[in-house]
Amino acid sequence: MAAPNELEARAWSALDAVMDPELDEPITDLGFVRSLSASDQGDLLVHLRLPTSFCSPNFAYLMASDTKDVLGGLAGVGSVVVELDDHHDSDLINAGLAADAGYQGTFGPEAEESLDELRLTFRKKAHTAAMERALTAALKASPGLELNATLADLPASPATEALKRRRHDLGLSLQPDAPVLVNEDGTPVPREQAEFRLRRARSTRISIDGNAHFCRGLLRTRYPGSDADQNPCAHGDTDGRPLLSLEVKAS
Repeated sequence: MAAPNELEARAWSALDAVMDPELDEPITDLGFVRSLSASDQGDLLVHLRLPTSFCSPNFAYLMASDTKDVLGGLAGVGSVVVELDDHHDSDLINAGLAADAGYQGTFGPEAEESLDELRLTFRKKAHTAAMERALTAALKASPGLELNATLADLPASPATEALKRRRHDLGLSLQPDAPVLVNEDGTPVPREQAEFRLRRARSTRISIDGNAHFCRGLLRTRYPGSDADQNPCAHGDTDGRPLLSLEVKAS
């Protein structure tokens, strides 16, 4: 049986794989993991926190469910209890997780989509943002590059690797000659529509990045000291301009 400290370290590391579906960042970087503890028997207890009490229940459940699934797959782990704190649906979500009721079993008629459908929606948005980041960075590095660039045209970089991971998640081609700029269904974008598609993708990316920046500030206001649990955004800034500092004051 792994000692609690060793198991806790592995559990924290495993949670890097749990993403906020709307912000496309790990919950560990965002500071959403309030606490994690392991017993001598290998049981894990995790408390999650969110920037507001009214964050979307869909997103909250998906993150909490993914947390339980990721930790439950670790060697040496017994039971896993995940609790969402200070949310207007905390009781409902926590009860559903404890009973392994699933998304639709937890929310009943309010669950209009399956969890897989919800996850797919946000994977597509994450891919769109990653596509824009990678292509914009490549265009800045090589001004002569065309909008119909292929994966082989992208420089080796974290942005390129992130794009490939998002393409893999959606089952899109990773062949070197595959076009970078594609529609939501994975079909190539006609040359005459490429500029418009890139602009649309940029608006999606800016929205995701801006929301993440705002949520970080809200969390720091709601939970003083939580900034120590946050890490800088791994995406970087493809526009070359740092985001303005955000200081949210409680009224």
